[in-house]
Amino acid sequence: MFTPPLKPRIKICCITTPGEAALAVHHGAAALGFVSAMPSGPGVIDEQSIATIVAGVPPGVGTFLLTAQVEVAAVAAQQRRTRVSVLQLCDRWPPGAHAELRAALPGVGLVQVVHVIGEESVAEAVAVAAAADALLLDSGNPRGAVKELGGTGRTHDWALSRRIVDAVPVPVYLAGGLHAGNVAAAIAQVRPFGVDVCSGVRGPAGLDEERLAAFVRAAG
Repeated sequence: MFTPPLKPRIKICCITTPGEAALAVHHGAAALGFVSAMPSGPGVIDEQSIATIVAGVPPGVGTFLLTAQVEVAAVAAQQRRTRVSVLQLCDRWPPGAHAELRAALPGVGLVQVVHVIGEESVAEAVAVAAAADALLLDSGNPRGAVKELGGTGRTHDWALSRRIVDAVPVPVYLAGGLHAGNVAAAIAQVRPFGVDVCSGVRGPAGLDEERLAAFVRAAG
């Protein structure tokens, strides 16, 4: 079992502009998430925009590319175009594919998303943990007619998430419907390595500084 830090790392997702990236870093984000093409959900921007923003992110701040691709060559090409430090694999990958991707991109982090749907998600997380550098627990539904691979704004059963945290040997990020009003309770129950937020810190005009600051205070 991985022992989480006393203060979880904060990942701000759905970054769309250099200004949003700078604002998130200013408020203490340890990582930023950039959404490439998805079957559904918010925050999608083109890869050239991602590359431009990533180039201006200061050293020490993780840059995560959210990808729906499930083929090694396609994802490796995305990383080479965007130059992110971490790949967040939002869909399920076949056995052995993580190792192939790692061989293709040495030094690039791999974070596997597990959508916490029910009891079977615990077994899924345990099975894939050894292949990834970290897991991210979200509230999507990859089985739908239109896949939901994140950005739903919904919470899931945190009791299942805590079981996953206790069962796997790698860091775990918690996502799914988090905001300033519930993140402290989520951290207390799940004890994740990090928390990930998109809609909970955004308003009609994009990343909202007041909501962001409140989330960071509550998470700390």
